[in-house]
Amino acid sequence: MTTLTEKPWFESYPQEIPKSIDYEEQTLQYYLKRAARDFPEKTAFHFMGKELTYSAVYEEALKLADQLRSLGVEKGDRVAVMLANSPQAVISYYGILLAGGVVVQTNPLYVEREIEHQMTDSDAKVMICLDLVYPRVAKVKEKTPLTHIIVTGIKDYLPFPKNKIYPFIQKKNTGIKVDITYSSTLLSFTELIEKGRAEEIPVDVNPKEDLALLQYTGGTTGPAKGVMLTHYNLVVNTQQCEEWMYKLQPGEEVIIAALPFFHVYGMTTVMNLSVRMAFKMIIIPKFDPKEILKSIEKHKATLYPGAPTMYIGLLNHPDIKKYDLSSIKACISGSAPLPVEVQTKFEEVTNGRLVEGYGLTETSPVAISNLLWGRRKQGSIGLPWPDTDVKVLSAESGEEAAPNEVGELMVKGPQVMKGYWKQPEATQASFMEGWLLTGDMGYMDEEGFFYIVDRKKDMIIAGGFNIYPREIEEVLYEYEGVQEVCVIGVPDPYRGETVKAFVVPKEGVELSEDALDEHCRNYLASFKVPQYYEFREELPKTMVGKILRRVLVEEEREKHKK
Repeated sequence: MTTLTEKPWFESYPQEIPKSIDYEEQTLQYYLKRAARDFPEKTAFHFMGKELTYSAVYEEALKLADQLRSLGVEKGDRVAVMLANSPQAVISYYGILLAGGVVVQTNPLYVEREIEHQMTDSDAKVMICLDLVYPRVAKVKEKTPLTHIIVTGIKDYLPFPKNKIYPFIQKKNTGIKVDITYSSTLLSFTELIEKGRAEEIPVDVNPKEDLALLQYTGGTTGPAKGVMLTHYNLVVNTQQCEEWMYKLQPGEEVIIAALPFFHVYGMTTVMNLSVRMAFKMIIIPKFDPKEILKSIEKHKATLYPGAPTMYIGLLNHPDIKKYDLSSIKACISGSAPLPVEVQTKFEEVTNGRLVEGYGLTETSPVAISNLLWGRRKQGSIGLPWPDTDVKVLSAESGEEAAPNEVGELMVKGPQVMKGYWKQPEATQASFMEGWLLTGDMGYMDEEGFFYIVDRKKDMIIAGGFNIYPREIEEVLYEYEGVQEVCVIGVPDPYRGETVKAFVVPKEGVELSEDALDEHCRNYLASFKVPQYYEFREELPKTMVGKILRRVLVEEEREKHKK
């Protein structure tokens, strides 16, 4: 590994951030126990009017752990969680860990095929799911190793009278009313909590070796792979996050919890960080710009981790100027490139700091980030975190690239995954001499600041030229009427590939191809200028708000087959 003196990024570290950290060899659940001990009456979360203290959350997690053990969950057994952001999501996560189990986070939007694959691949014994998704789970249960399903609803943790009214609102909004007949294998979450004993279960967990989480990747190149993250991986990344955000005060901050907890980014930077530092989480089950604006003002939120589309959604809300957002201190953006224009405008509106971070599911997830309080460079993803080594593999020589030379980013650090579940060959292919190959193309400048050019597989090769979609997207975002954009390569009989831009105009704005073409030609070489534009009302996205480029690519492939 590179020595401390060879890491140019350390010169840009403020004195408050250590170059190396003395990590605690603890389990993740220890931090919930500590928060309940040190801040017992501190509010752990606010959820649609309902609040629970840290001591109450710990007690309910213990009760769930007790009941999971009675269902046969033993150390190392996988337990799936298919929940939206809610009190149950936090209690389930820590309850599983307290029982000695491994959490398998499952996206509530998954269809039957995806649920079946993930349950079968992970060998999950038990699933905790929302009542709304239960019908999908029920259809595939017999094809999976699942022995028990535990069901809960949003209403279960709402105050009176919201808990009585909510099912009617839910049915009106979704058209779904779920009637459940409970049995010995189909159980009620709230009844289990009521029956459970709030007693610690002695489980011998080795933080460095034992898994806390199986987090499935998006499966852009085939079936999703389970990323094996140990307790230590996740503790390390949460501790790194605390050191990076050194102005934050334990027990004092209020964080907007709109990033999905079932995504590793929301899990680490919102849920695990909050529990570690006893922050108050304002839990929001579904991204709603108006609800977030109201919550920031009402609860005087100080932190709002998000994705670029979340910040864009707030900035484009017609009522944004009606809300006081000045309590915001810091925001870290992740999961997709942050347009400079969005960063600048958001900071103007809040007077807080919004910086871009970079990471992967395989890195728990954060590896690199801009400084919240310190020097940053426009367009850069920032500096590697403490104890994290990053280098660029030259596509030309296969050796470490020179400064400013584009190549594939490689990462090494204590937050890097143990490997892929049941896939030793895929694990081996993702590492080179102990370095994780990220699949992202980028470069490092002379001062150790890193820049992402694009995903290796998203690069467009047109007429022999390498074209990176992100560069074109940045230019299009600078055009006043553009709200969202995604650039892909499409087949071209002459150039092999050419550039197509999917554009979402701002509300009430009409855009023309000619105007965008003229704008791009002012800032891009002619071979990079999009040949085609398609205007849409919205772009396909993940629950985190990341634009699904692959969906657009597949749509275009289907068109060209016809």
